[in-house]
Amino acid sequence: MCFSAAANFVGSGVLGTIGVLTFTKVRHRRELLFASLPTLFAVHQFIEGFVWLGLDGVLSPAVTHNMGAAFMLYAQGLLPFLMPLSVLLFESDVRSRRRMLPFVAIGALTTLYILWALAAYPTQIFVKGNSIVYINPATNYTTVAIFYVIATCGSLLFSKVKEIVIFGWANLAILLVVMGVKRYAFTSLWCAYAAIASVIILAYFWKSRSWRPFGYAGMLWKA
Repeated sequence: MCFSAAANFVGSGVLGTIGVLTFTKVRHRRELLFASLPTLFAVHQFIEGFVWLGLDGVLSPAVTHNMGAAFMLYAQGLLPFLMPLSVLLFESDVRSRRRMLPFVAIGALTTLYILWALAAYPTQIFVKGNSIVYINPATNYTTVAIFYVIATCGSLLFSKVKEIVIFGWANLAILLVVMGVKRYAFTSLWCAYAAIASVIILAYFWKSRSWRPFGYAGMLWKA
């Protein structure tokens, strides 16, 4: 996130509160992964707070490296798979869940490639323009970015739930703005603002608590 470790820690606390409130509105186990996104973003921002402390010289280079690796593990390594999977599980009917399968497949392949890249190549972490820059030579390509966007935003845009689609458009808009203004700090900034957009998830869970859980009838390989 921009500016400082304090901004990350405060943001993490706010997101953690949103995450807890969202969990209280869960009505079915299929909702858990999607409902966990605000909490995961909170943990993610908390981790980046330690990256800031390391870059400010408060923590050792080893701790800074480990915290940066943990940040990248979620931001690039896990999110492309977790996002479409969470939407697939949350969708209320077989047809909608089947529509998510291509995004889950793309996300899984993207995740496998990025996890390999993060393990095989060192990631550079430094501050530029009040933002943290994370650069891995094997993931810093347009092709990887396209598949990443398809997995993380595409699944949201094709959801049957209007609020999830709104969450998807918000993330896509944020992504385009970040790419246009601070492309070099994309990983840090997009994750921060996507986390802020998590309030949409809380709003939906709060509003829909009276008519959930969905029926979740049918299996993907039937009907």
